[in-house]
Amino acid sequence: MSTNTTRDDIGGLILRVALRDRSAFDRLYTATAAKLFGTCLRVLNNRAEAEDALQEVFVKIWLKADRFAVTGQSPMTWLIAVARHHAIDRLRARREGLGQIDDAALAVKDPSPDPEAQTVAAGEATQLDGCLSELEEQKANALRAAYMQGDSYADLAIRYAVPLNTMRTWLRRGLMRLKECLER
Repeated sequence: MSTNTTRDDIGGLILRVALRDRSAFDRLYTATAAKLFGTCLRVLNNRAEAEDALQEVFVKIWLKADRFAVTGQSPMTWLIAVARHHAIDRLRARREGLGQIDDAALAVKDPSPDPEAQTVAAGEATQLDGCLSELEEQKANALRAAYMQGDSYADLAIRYAVPLNTMRTWLRRGLMRLKECLER
């Protein structure tokens, strides 16, 4: 608060800010920013974060200036309370964010399958290969290309020089035979 600005001046400026007087807001900022920055800095203990917090505090003051008269506090007490509460909220958010990061770090899981899953998958792969070997080679290769490599039915029909509907029939019948084989 500048030495020329009295308690009544600050109170008047807040009341004018409540009426959306931009010049009053500018003068209020000039008169109180240093004190409110100090409050934010003491709570946050980080200059850059305190600067950001100060800007957010003045946005709150602009939006909530109409609530000042209801509190019955002195003007500077009200402004400092707004700044302090906002800085504490930022501090809590920072701490909660760190806690969430720690929790998230603990929840990170290796995406590769565990040994049991690898064993099961290997057994299933062996069984699937055995069932595919029971099919005609051309039809087995078409099934592999369609369902393991993602080739389209149209591409396979061209590759094997058969009509598209024939390729669909090959794949549908091949899947049915694979199902029967895998259920044995």
